[in-house]
Formats: sequence, structure tokens, C-alpha cells
Amino acid sequence: MRAVTVHEGQLNVEEIPAPVPGPGQVLVDVTRCGICGSDLHARQHADETADAVAEVGYDHFMRSNHTVVMGHEFTGRVAAYGPKTRKKWPVGTSVVALPILGTPEGIHLTGLTRHATGGYAEQVVVNESVTFEVPDGVSDDHAAMTEPLAVALHAVNRGEVKAKDTAVVIGCGPIGLAVILMLKAQGVRTVIASDFSAGRRALAARCGADVVVNPAVESPWASFADSTYLQGPTDLGQFGLDTMKQLRAVPLLPWRRVMEAAQKLGAAPRGPVVFECVGMPGIIEDIVSHAPLLSRVVVVGVCMEPDTFRPVMALNKELELRFVFAYDPAEFHRTLMMIASGKVDPSPLLTGTVGLEGVATAFDQLADPEQHAKILIDPTSRATRA
Repeated sequence: MRAVTVHEGQLNVEEIPAPVPGPGQVLVDVTRCGICGSDLHARQHADETADAVAEVGYDHFMRSNHTVVMGHEFTGRVAAYGPKTRKKWPVGTSVVALPILGTPEGIHLTGLTRHATGGYAEQVVVNESVTFEVPDGVSDDHAAMTEPLAVALHAVNRGEVKAKDTAVVIGCGPIGLAVILMLKAQGVRTVIASDFSAGRRALAARCGADVVVNPAVESPWASFADSTYLQGPTDLGQFGLDTMKQLRAVPLLPWRRVMEAAQKLGAAPRGPVVFECVGMPGIIEDIVSHAPLLSRVVVVGVCMEPDTFRPVMALNKELELRFVFAYDPAEFHRTLMMIASGKVDPSPLLTGTVGLEGVATAFDQLADPEQHAKILIDPTSRATRA
């Protein structure tokens, strides 16, 4: 079969052996595959990533001297079944699947290891147990967005964002835009989006951001100056004094029980929820320095370099710092259903399609934030430029 391989950072279209489905596996004819930011990183920083991933127990992440077929954001049609499968769907059924491959040798990350060929190819093998039929009416383009949108849904879930919260999205690349879509789908009323790129700011507005900021001109934190969010430790102290004064003004009121009940009901002060979607050194420190007190910071961007921030600043503001990775099968399936119902429309993210011969050029195009957000690969297309 035809596929795009990466070796020593070079992308080439090659003829490689077609994958054969093993026990519990399904062979899928790829109809679309998205180019993910992690693919861009892995092409250039495979060895550093492999070293980090090995520290947490996975020794098979791609390295620069490996020959790998990348691609983990794919959709396609059932082509054949391996042994010990239920054969739930007729051949030709449109499906999506989690990009992990269970084998007798262990679990592998599809498209990020030489042990599990990814979706930059005409065919891919998936596990039947984590494969889902695409509902009628969902296009291949939209189905291929299930995986990256599931990442965003997981980030929003981990952020525990409430409808009345303000969400701040720092960085409006593909993952930041996906987070905006999911925040609005979850009913969050106020989403502030910040990016230096005019093109990405326009896409953020299309995705539903309520306030779109160019940080070169205006700080994304400027709107918090007159907000109800607490800005400094003295504000928190004043809140405590004012609350106690009001509670003790009623002599028979059991102030301690009232305060504890209010805290259980969520009436205690809280800050906005901030999503770091840039993945560059210095961004966490900038957020820690400028976010209001009690903010919850969800780190979604993948920073490939060492970074520093001032823990004492985070401590003084009592910030929460959470890091997220991937999603669970329920979140993946829920994302597919949200796309199918129209609750989430991934169209604003889709800015181009290429064939296998156009993948190398697409990687170059994606380096310019003004050109594209998400480029999809159609293995049957001969397009060389998105």
C-alpha cells in the first residue's frame, strides 16, 4: 500500500506492506487523517519525546532513526476482520477508532511508533473493542475530527468548568480552537481567546469565543480588573473580613455552619479556568504571573523543551495547575455523538485537504499560523497543496 513515512525528519511517499489484522483487530481503509500538532513535534523532536515517554514506561515511541507512518486522527471504512472478532459492522461501514493498538506484545500508540502503522496511509489496523460506527450524515472530514476534539473535551472535563465561569484560552491553534468549541458546547457563557495571529483570532471568533484578544495590543487579563474575581491576597483577606462581619451581625446565626454549607454548595470564591494551548517555554510562567487568584490552569499545549515558573507566585495566588493527556473511550464516543448531533461543528478548524504526495508541503504550510488550522489527508486525492 501507499503511505507517507518519516525517517530522520524526512517525509516520503513509499510502497510498504499492507497491515494484516490480528486477533481482535479490524482492517480499515483510511478515508481521512488529520495532521496533528504532535505529529509536527514528533517529526522534529522524536528522540526527546521518546526519552520522556520511556521514563513513564513506554519504550517504543518513535525515534528519529526509525521509519514510521504517522497519523492518529483518522476515519475510514471497514475492509476486513482479523480472527476472534465479532464482525459487528458490514464491510464498507464508516468507523473511527481510538489510536491505540493492543497486540500480544503489548499496547502501542498508533502513528507514533514503528510497531503500529498510522493513518498517513491507505489502510490502518485498529482494535475492534475501541472502534465506533460513524452515524449516518457525518462526513469523513467531520468524523476525522473526533480524536482531536476528544482531547479538547477531556481538557474541558478536567478543568471542571461551570457555565458561569470565565474560561480563558491562551493560544488559538487547532487544539485551542477545539477547546473553544467544547467550552461553548458545554454551555460556558464567557470564553476569552488570545492569540497573536489575526487568522487564528478570526477562527476563534467563528468557533464561538465571546472575547478575542490580540495580546500584542491588549492583555487577555485586562477584563478581570473590574471583575468579581479576586486579584491579590489582600482581596482574599478583605473578602474573609467582610463575610465574617456579615455573618456575625446576626447574633444567633451559627456562622461556622453557614460558611461550611456555603463552601459545599460552591459559594466560595473561585477564579477563572485557564487553558494553556501554546506549548512554548514561558507560557505557564506568564499565566501564573497574571491570572487572578484561585484560577485553575489546565495545560493542554505540548511543550517539548524544559520550562520554569515561579512556584511562590502560584502559591501566593493558590492556583491549581493541571496537565492533561488524551481522553478515555467514553469521552471519545461522546465527542463523536456531539459531532453527529450538530452540538459541535468542527468546520471552522478545517482549512485544507491534501493527498499523500502533499503531506510534506502541508507540514510546511502548518508552520505558518495565518494559513491553516487543520489539514486533512485524503489518501485517494492527488492534491499536493492545501
